[in-house]
Amino acid sequence: MNILKFFTAGSVDDGKSTLIGRMLYDTGSILADQLEALQNSKRKNDDGSIDLAILTDGLRAEREQGITIDVAYKYFQTEKRKFIIADTPGHIQYTRNMVTGASTADLAIILIDARNGVVEQTIRHSYLASLLGIKHLIVCINKMDMVDYSETVFDAIISKYKALAHQLNLQQVNYIPVSALKGDNIVQKSEHMPWYQGESLLNYLENVDVSHDLDVEYARLPVQWVIRPQTEELHDYRGYAGKVASGTFKVHDEVTVLPSGSKSTITKIEQLDKNLNEAFAGQSVTIHLKDDIDISRGDVIVNSDSLPYQSQTVEADLCWMDTRPLDLSLTYLIQHNSKLSRCKVQEIVYNVDINTLEKHSADEFKLNDIGRVRLKTADVLPFDLYDDNKANGAAILIDSRTNLTVGALMFRVALDY
Repeated sequence: MNILKFFTAGSVDDGKSTLIGRMLYDTGSILADQLEALQNSKRKNDDGSIDLAILTDGLRAEREQGITIDVAYKYFQTEKRKFIIADTPGHIQYTRNMVTGASTADLAIILIDARNGVVEQTIRHSYLASLLGIKHLIVCINKMDMVDYSETVFDAIISKYKALAHQLNLQQVNYIPVSALKGDNIVQKSEHMPWYQGESLLNYLENVDVSHDLDVEYARLPVQWVIRPQTEELHDYRGYAGKVASGTFKVHDEVTVLPSGSKSTITKIEQLDKNLNEAFAGQSVTIHLKDDIDISRGDVIVNSDSLPYQSQTVEADLCWMDTRPLDLSLTYLIQHNSKLSRCKVQEIVYNVDINTLEKHSADEFKLNDIGRVRLKTADVLPFDLYDDNKANGAAILIDSRTNLTVGALMFRVALDY
């Protein structure tokens, strides 16, 4: 049974947490003690019914204020699929939390309040989904019960959002009218909207095909550990362990080790106590090579047919996550897969107003700012562009003084390679 990872985004009070709570409640995915806590909670809806948003609002401040602050992860499954949900905050001051929750998602659910239509935060969340390369979007027009389940309202919002989707080059967008509070079109089709001929939200999630989104062309294995026991029985054992970031490796494949450029052939692929003929993205394996090559943690084993860029200078989109602004005079650390290197941000190319999508020249980068920068690394990085291969096209910036992650990077342009 495969896994679908998705996140929800929308303005404050658009009903993200309620939608997820409704999905868990209507699919019978709530444990008995959780259900009892819900029923005993003093937080109720206006009509006296259970407030399902409590299921994802885990922080005390969230329960008190009725808003989402941090990313909440929920897990459930149906007969067809397993799901990992990231309930991300909608408020602008928690943009960094949303980027974190969305970074590993296959699909995004953008919620729009039917009473308000497309607003600034809708534009911001859609831009972030586009920036992060999310290929499947569901636009849920929520609170349809509060506009009398009007088809006219639904069509007007779709028309406006399609213009935004075209501007952001969002390709696969589906539109579903829902009421998270009442359960319309969440798990079951709604009887209140006979004019809607599409499927329910859960039905779409169960059947959407994300298998073609995998980067099968670019086989990449960042080396995490070199296994060399040097015992009597394993005297000649030498294996290179790591998680396949993207693509597929097969026994007898010719591979290149970067940054050295040494070539060899795969002789064996191990996973625990099994020998595999093939290793796929997401599998943690140990690879054996025909030749003894000087390989260490931070090196990358790649297929020789599609080599990544190798450069010390790159332009990247940056989401700043620290309360202290970016300091161009400082030397930061960049973590790219298992490789840790020093780097300096040489220039802020531009800053994006993610409410209007306009690009501006900027002298500083503050908390939750997003834009493009040019940076120089101390070591050569073997990377792909984010649009080609997300797994090998992203990195994080670390403040060497505090060891805190201060920025998320998506490589866009390779320079001096």
